[in-house]
Amino acid sequence: MSRFLAFLFALAFPVIAQAQGLRAELPILGDDGSRVANHRIASDRVAAAEKLPGAVVAANPKGDVTLVEFYDLNCPYCRRASADIDALLKADNKLRLVLVPFPVLGIPSILAGRVEIAVSKMLKPQDFYRYHRALYAGRGVIDGQRAINAASEFKLDLQKVLDAANEDGITDIMKAHVRFADTLNLKATPAYLVGDVAIQGHPGQKGLKAVIDSVRKCGKAAC
Repeated sequence: MSRFLAFLFALAFPVIAQAQGLRAELPILGDDGSRVANHRIASDRVAAAEKLPGAVVAANPKGDVTLVEFYDLNCPYCRRASADIDALLKADNKLRLVLVPFPVLGIPSILAGRVEIAVSKMLKPQDFYRYHRALYAGRGVIDGQRAINAASEFKLDLQKVLDAANEDGITDIMKAHVRFADTLNLKATPAYLVGDVAIQGHPGQKGLKAVIDSVRKCGKAAC
């Protein structure tokens, strides 16, 4: 994967892996009882995030509550979050998941993100979700080659995947995701949009469930 714009290097480190020093506007608690960084957002921002060019409605398209996750494949908190979200989906068939690739933690993340976005255009959403989960299997850095290897399990033409990952359009998608995140002041991965709130950092499975339950109950992240 040799064709990259210099812009990608500028993307490498604008976001921190943890939501340290960010405010907690609403009383959203993590599984350890501590407050989780969050701030209110306009009610139309969840729907707007879903329209981003690389976003995928990965689970339960007819669900009654939408959870949008901005993630970096090499963020350790995102790895944990993916497992927690998967458990929530299995327990809650009304939870709708939208995945937004947000590779900002280094060049390996950018390379893997390019492949993942290319694959998302070639698979049905439910198959892409399985691919996304498969990327987290095993240990170590998730880079472009690892993302390509994971695609081989889905009977895709790997040369077509590679060619698509190198297209300039993928760069445009990444730029669009960064610009949107900037409008919401997202400064941590993972970041979630749900109801009327942006959550920065992973609150844990119970913490996320509490917010989802609240949105379902009163339309707000905290009733």
